[in-house]
Order: sequence, then structure tokens, then C-alpha cells
Amino acid sequence: TALLLAMHYTADTSLAFSSVAHTCRNVQYGWLIRNLHANGASFFFICIFLHIGRGLYYGSYLYKETWNTGVILLL
Repeated sequence: TALLLAMHYTADTSLAFSSVAHTCRNVQYGWLIRNLHANGASFFFICIFLHIGRGLYYGSYLYKETWNTGVILLL
């Protein structure tokens, strides 16, 4: 969905809202693509936070190299 949204993206701040409105109104199923992207991203971050919480619960932070690699990937 990110690639489809990127095709209609503009980096100009004065056109940002117009870009979103164009995607939702003029692109076929643009509203669906936008909603799928937003919900998919939210679900992705929920999964990341659950994964971190699981690591904290089971004491995975004691494995310094593995934990630091995960922190670097998160950043």
C-alpha cells in the first residue's frame, strides 16, 4: 500500500491535504488503500511493542548483544 500511496504523494506542505484528498476521491479505491495502510501500520507497531514486552517479560534483555541488535533495528 505504501508504494501505491507514494505514487500520489507530494512533499510540498501546502499541497499535503490536497494530496490526501486527491488519493481518497480521484484514485480508484484510494480510500481503501489509505485505510489499509493506516490499519496495517498500526497493527505492525502493536506487534513490535508486544514483541518487546515479551522480551522484557522473559528476561531477554540479559542477552546484551541480541537485545542491542533489536534496539538498533527498532531505531
